[in-house]
Amino acid sequence: MWSKTHSQLVKGLQADDIWKVWTDVNNWHIWQPDIEYARINGDFKVGNSFTLKPKSGPAVSIEIISAEPGRKFIDLTRFPGARMYGAHEFTSQGDELEIRTTMSIEGPLSFLWRKIVAENIANNMPQQTEALIAQARTT
Repeated sequence: MWSKTHSQLVKGLQADDIWKVWTDVNNWHIWQPDIEYARINGDFKVGNSFTLKPKSGPAVSIEIISAEPGRKFIDLTRFPGARMYGAHEFTSQGDELEIRTTMSIEGPLSFLWRKIVAENIANNMPQQTEALIAQARTT
């Protein structure tokens, strides 16, 4: 299994501020410039899925496999021969909030999907986190 984590501390935000932005899937394209659209099927809860269309690739279906409101969620994208997980966690550290994202990929063809998809997502985690924080400050 391959994984990469990005963590950032921020002041002046609560976990619920971040949660509100993350769970508003249909508006991800507003603060993530590399997304053409994202559409959720129903509520943001375990078992539901959403479609994400990156500007540079085909649409993919992503399932929410874990969700603890205001704390964390994990999503799963299935590729032929691989599974990619996105773990998104928010933890209070005194007067700061830690925002941590971990991308991981496993399976017999994970080496291929790592090069095609996962590494690019992981390399963009710092910019995505900054955009998430900026969006949370405006809502």
